[in-house]
Amino acid sequence: MKEDKINGRSSYLRDVGKRFFAHKLALFGLIMLILEIGIVLFLPAILHLDPYSMDIMAFGAAPSPKHLLGCDDTGRDLFARIVYGGRVSLTVGLCSAVISVLVGVPLGLLAGYFRGPIETVIMRCADIFMSFPSMILILVLASVFGQSLFTVTMVIGVLGWPEFARLIYSSVLSVREKDYVESARAIGAKDKEIIVRYILPNSFSPVIIAFTFRTAQAIITESALSFLGMGVQPPTASWGNILYYAQSISILANRPWAWLPTGIVLVITVLSINFLGDGIRDALDTKMVI
Repeated sequence: MKEDKINGRSSYLRDVGKRFFAHKLALFGLIMLILEIGIVLFLPAILHLDPYSMDIMAFGAAPSPKHLLGCDDTGRDLFARIVYGGRVSLTVGLCSAVISVLVGVPLGLLAGYFRGPIETVIMRCADIFMSFPSMILILVLASVFGQSLFTVTMVIGVLGWPEFARLIYSSVLSVREKDYVESARAIGAKDKEIIVRYILPNSFSPVIIAFTFRTAQAIITESALSFLGMGVQPPTASWGNILYYAQSISILANRPWAWLPTGIVLVITVLSINFLGDGIRDALDTKMVI
């Protein structure tokens, strides 16, 4: 029986893999993200990029062999800043999504499994959090706690927990009534064991899908905050504070190299993450035909 269970799980994973690799947009997204992560991690050391040094002869300079994407108003190389900004923006996106999962999933599990007063308190708190305009709340909290990379990551992450709590809560409500959970209760299994061995593994698939979309949303939120001057602060580079210079009409019209490459990279990154999420969703859907 144990061997049959292992073979069944192996067969399921193979089917998931086939469905994922048959999704062309998901493959495109995966390849683009791998390339992007490789670039932001290794290219600075290979090309000796420096996002902070200033070329006093190239204030606002156009692209040239020396500065591939030109320079900003203070003579800093924009190509170097886009690469280093990718590190910051991807870090904010991934870490804030992880924080949202770490806060939301346990709370959703408790609410869905134990029900009663615990369910009421947790889910009403989630409703309260979701009733506030998220961007305005993030702006207020960023103003109060300061505009640092750590603060922005924590604020975006903590405010994202209701999405995961409600998602896991709805999954747990259906899973907790399954026969295998009732059987575990009948043989005297403790609540902790039931949650860890039966409830969580069978409720977690939607969280994996939501994690990818949350990462993309967090990157956009960080970029929007930095664009408004309330996110990651210079001289630290992020895609949002590079785009900050696009607030000037003269730069928008006359110096597209100062903002267009960053905008293109941001759009490609968000699309790639969303394509990856779509692929994972379709791969985990057993109704999909291979």
